[in-house]
Amino acid sequence: MPDYIYLLENRLSTDQQNAVRHLREAAREAGMILFLTGDAVRDLTSGHSVRELEVTVHGNAFKLKKTIEKLGGVVWGEEELTHSLYLCFPGTVRVDVVSAHRVEYPKPGQPVVHAANIQDDLRRRDFTVNSMAISLNEGSFGLLMDPLNGAADIEARTLRLVSNYGFYDDPSLLIRATRFRARLGWELDHKTATRYANAKEEDVIQLLSAQARSRELEQIGHEDDGLKVMRALEEEGWLKILFPAWTSAKADEERLKALHEQAVELLLQGVHADMSAAQMQLLTAKLSAKDLAALKKLMLRPGFVEEWNSLDQLAAGFAKVLLAKENQTPSSSYKLFTSYDPEAVLWLGFTSQDKAVRERYNLFLKTWPEVRQRLPHALMQEMRITPELAGYKEIVHSVFLEMIDGRLTSSEEIRAFLDPHSPPAPPPKETVKRTRAKRGEAKAKERSYDDDEEMDGDQDDDEDLDDLGADDDEEEIDLKIVLPVEDLGPGDDELDDDELDLTASGLDEGEPAPRGSGKAGKSNVLPDKERVSASTPAKAGKTAKKEAKAAVKAAAKPAAKEEAKGKAKLSAPTPVKGKTAAKSTSAKKH
Repeated sequence: MPDYIYLLENRLSTDQQNAVRHLREAAREAGMILFLTGDAVRDLTSGHSVRELEVTVHGNAFKLKKTIEKLGGVVWGEEELTHSLYLCFPGTVRVDVVSAHRVEYPKPGQPVVHAANIQDDLRRRDFTVNSMAISLNEGSFGLLMDPLNGAADIEARTLRLVSNYGFYDDPSLLIRATRFRARLGWELDHKTATRYANAKEEDVIQLLSAQARSRELEQIGHEDDGLKVMRALEEEGWLKILFPAWTSAKADEERLKALHEQAVELLLQGVHADMSAAQMQLLTAKLSAKDLAALKKLMLRPGFVEEWNSLDQLAAGFAKVLLAKENQTPSSSYKLFTSYDPEAVLWLGFTSQDKAVRERYNLFLKTWPEVRQRLPHALMQEMRITPELAGYKEIVHSVFLEMIDGRLTSSEEIRAFLDPHSPPAPPPKETVKRTRAKRGEAKAKERSYDDDEEMDGDQDDDEDLDDLGADDDEEEIDLKIVLPVEDLGPGDDELDDDELDLTASGLDEGEPAPRGSGKAGKSNVLPDKERVSASTPAKAGKTAKKEAKAAVKAAAKPAAKEEAKGKAKLSAPTPVKGKTAAKSTSAKKH
């Protein structure tokens, strides 16, 4: 789903954003809520250019008229039936302010209008792609309302009727469907196409209302390619219903192409001209004066007709200002091109044959754009003048104006001009460097920490081995482990037979006792394989390396323990418990 706050802030032109801001201010002052509706929402969602705005308000839109005029809006027309205002804001931004309403059709082409809320207003519209709204109110700004799932039809590039009887209730929808197909390249969905064919066959277009006729006639001039739309309407037979004398043959096709090229060139230089009036002048170029006058009377917005009639006057006014002495410098001329009425700039550039005027247009459209390509962006980057800097665009524009005036021809001059705008260099970053000795100490600490962990692991292993032995208060368990016998040195011969039996009591009956040399300083040590197998019950799941370490320690530890026990036995006999005691008693009896 698109981010409509982003689209409102980036897809609308500056003049359109200003118009929306003024409308929000007027509605807030009147205590009304308002929504962006119609073609503008569809074009924002689909990615097409937004040609005109439609705003729907809860309440009577006529109450906003005085406030809007104070804010710079010009009323081009009014519609009493729907309480709608047709406005034009600076920059030729066309805005329709419509009161939210619903419509009933007792008879085809004869609407009965009732005040309603925004939800009902969206459900009375022509196609689902035009039945969406974006909130312009505080607290919900940018929120999309799409009760008929128009966004899905936009994605599918499909025109689907809101009402099954739309073509019969409002025959102008037949003309609108043809116009949308020609402009957008979208197709009617299957059911809508069937209803279109049925309505066309039944000739319901004859019930077209006068209001709808005026709207559709004027709309041809507001299309991006009016001649293409005219031909589509002509092919369907709708143009002869709108105005029989007007056909595509009455248009000046070659000059229309030149007008479009001129508009594109100006657009590339930042001049956004609405070519509706100029296009309408060429679409009717071959109409008779009588037919042309009759056509102008049928237009929906009288203000649009006034602009159409004043094209030559606007162009003459711009030519006079452009050639004035105070605007002879290139920078002054450039400012004039980008600040004057864009429709006047378009029409003068298209129609004027004056040599001086053509020379100025050639400078604006051909020469000065090449100077813009030579702007010192690398030097500005070096001087820390980047797009993130406040006022960056103004600085770039001032450099451009100086360059087209013939100044700032060398890098030294450019640097001197930019120096007041260059921000101070940031302080150097503080980097803390550790000495080699400290790094060595850190590594030594890490190794010491690893060794401590390894020693802790070894102690845990020792404890595991100690746990294999029986507790003093518990029954001794025979694990069939042969413990090494340490020579006790002098005084061995003084041990009696009972004490010797204690040494071998850990062996099972019938198992031969380990053999020792009996000499001082020697002990019976288990072979490597037997030591590993003896430690296995306590070391299950350990790695092979730790098992080997544990086995070696297990072999050395009992020897020390036996030595201590032997010394203790010389002084006092050790009591025997459990199975070991029983075996010793049995041995004495035998």
